[in-house]
Order: sequence, then structure tokens, then C-alpha cells
Amino acid sequence: MSLDIVTFGCRLNAAESEAIRGAAHGLNDTIVVNTCAVTAEAVSQARQSIRKLRRERPGARVVVTGCAAQTDPQMFAAMPEVDAVIGNEEKLDPNIWAGLGGERIVVGDIMAATSATLHRTETLAHYTRAFVQVQNGCDHRCTFCIIPYGRGNSRSVPVADVVAQVRRLAQNGYREVVLTGVDITSYRPRLGLLVKAVLREMPELERLRLSSIDSVEADADLLDAFANEARLMPHLHLSLQAGDDLILKRMKRRHSRADAIAFCDQVRRLRPDVAFGADIIAGFPTETEAMFARSLDLVDECGLTQLHVFPFSSRPSTPAARMPQVAGEIVKDRARRLRQKGDTVLKRHLDGEIGARRRVLTEAGGIGRTEQFTPVRLKSDAERGLMLDVEIAAHDGRQLLAA
Repeated sequence: MSLDIVTFGCRLNAAESEAIRGAAHGLNDTIVVNTCAVTAEAVSQARQSIRKLRRERPGARVVVTGCAAQTDPQMFAAMPEVDAVIGNEEKLDPNIWAGLGGERIVVGDIMAATSATLHRTETLAHYTRAFVQVQNGCDHRCTFCIIPYGRGNSRSVPVADVVAQVRRLAQNGYREVVLTGVDITSYRPRLGLLVKAVLREMPELERLRLSSIDSVEADADLLDAFANEARLMPHLHLSLQAGDDLILKRMKRRHSRADAIAFCDQVRRLRPDVAFGADIIAGFPTETEAMFARSLDLVDECGLTQLHVFPFSSRPSTPAARMPQVAGEIVKDRARRLRQKGDTVLKRHLDGEIGARRRVLTEAGGIGRTEQFTPVRLKSDAERGLMLDVEIAAHDGRQLLAA
């Protein structure tokens, strides 16, 4: 049987899963579980998946990798369903996969990693848009976040390597490329210079998109690209996390509430058709009802259209785990109210799209995505990877409906 990869978490993991497919080429009857560690729930989901996979395929070899495997390899190695645990740096090394069956745990010191190597992939199975890793790791130490301990310190892929990878993917038919990483606005020399280089060297690329960014690190070239490069998609997902300044300080974030609002206002002036999504944490330790209300208010102040809500999840060894915790039922209630707010602003955005003509990139299952990454249900199934001009007739509260 073939090599199968189960991917949890971010777009960077999705890109790396395809690199694993190449690095582990030739392995048979093997299941790789590429894990996420961002929340306790993500780790729990990975463990449940491992148990289910073992029940469904008792004869297959199960290998666990990714951020959760990096931060807690012993936990996964203790699971009887797991045959091997491989670290985040090691998972992209063909020699590690060739030697599978030796050591049960192959996890090195991620903090010793000093470079980000772009691993060539010609295609990404099941994906309409291609993900290109431009950066890895994070130099910041937000008090709630365990990811630096799974990814190491920030390191960047050279501009020329990124351009070459985008060229390969465009030549293989990908119309849209997403630049991804752990903290891509920390890209060196600067993310804006990279964006301009890709667009300059790749005139045939129809769409370039960014994954989640930290607005406080957005450089002048990046803002200039948003203002003047139509092929840079008008959609930004922001790492905001909270709307109260004291909570932001306790999170060890580097922006204030006013900074977030000013950034959104500035980008909207430069690119009026931009849509913003954001990550927001509900129930961070010490958060009062008044502090939470400022997170709710921030949604309107920034003009957000889509929310990714995280109920606070205490991660081992992080400073936030040692702070006074908010009661679990309050955390759940605040997450519910934030999601309700997200539904409201999404409906507002969808209402504003009715009657517009949008250019969509088609995905599987009769869905397309606009420039703002809004999903559109098409009248009929279309081949994946086409660019279609459609008129928006209505919406169902979650997605637009084409005429």
C-alpha cells in the first residue's frame, strides 16, 4: 500500500507534508501524522486520529511528526499505536526516512536550526493553490505560545530560492501561490522585497497571497505592494489575539489596540477592496468581562470580516500557564460570543457582495474563491484550477452563491 499523510494545523504544515511525500518516496504501507501543537485540542485530535488509523489499518507503520511531536516526543512514543516519532527538522531529510525502523525517537534540538531550506515540490496533492514556505520559526515569545519550541528561531529562505519554487509551481499550472511560514513578516531581508521580487520575476503568476501576518512588522515595501500590485490579493489574516491593551501586554504582544486599528485603516485606504480576518483568543488568563468587551469591539473597529476564535488553551511550560486562569465555562461562553460576532460580520461582508462581479479560482466540489478569499458556490461543478468571472446573486450566511 502507498504512503499516506494526515496533516493537522497550518498552511506551513500542508506545504511540509508535500515535502515529506517527496523525502519519504518509496515507503509503502506507512501513515505519517503531521501534528500541530497550537492548542491542547489540536494535540488531542492528533492522538485520536492515531488510534483510529491503527484500528483501520492494523498492519501499517504509523510515524508521528510535526510540532506536537517536536515538543513532546515521549508522549507519542508511549502510545502503542506509534512506530516512530520524527522531529520537525528531521522530517524533511530523506536519510531519516530511509533509515526508518532504527531509533524509535529521532528528534533533535530545534533551537540549533540556523537556516530554512526550501524543499522542492512540483505539485501539492488535493490543493488548488500552492503553498511556498518562505520562513520558519519565531523569535518572539508570546506568553501563550508553544510554537517557537516546536519550530525554533526565525530563519528565512533566500529570495532566489523562493522565486525558483514559485516558477516551478506556476509552470505546473498553479495560478495562485500562498507565501507561508510561522512568522512571515519577520522574513529577512524584508517581506515586501520578497513579494515585489516574486511579482517582478513571475509576470505569468496570476495571484499571490499571504498567510497570517503580524501587522506591527509590515514594512513599507509590503504596503506599497498592496497599494500598487493587483496580483497581490486583497486579503490579510492578522494575528491580533486581543483588543485590550493590558491583555496584549500580558500576552507579550508587540502591538496595541490603537496600532491594530491604525494598520487596518491604513491598508484600507491603500486598497479599498481589502478584507481582513484575524485570530482572537477568548478567555486569556486575568481577562475580565470589560477586557473581553474590548476584543468584541475591536472586530468592528478594525472592520474584520472573518474570525478564527481560539478558546484559551494552557500550553505546558508557557508563562500564561502560570497566570490566574479564567474559569472554563466563562472561556467557552466568550468563545461562543466571539464566534457569534464573527457570524454577524461575515454576513455583513456577504451582503455587500451581492450584485458584484468577482473573479474566482475554482476548487473541488463546485466552490470558488474570490480575490478576498470569500467562498462562492458555483451553479455547477467546474474543473479545479480555473479562473471564472461570476456574478454574485445571494449568500447562505457562510458563502456566496453565484448567479
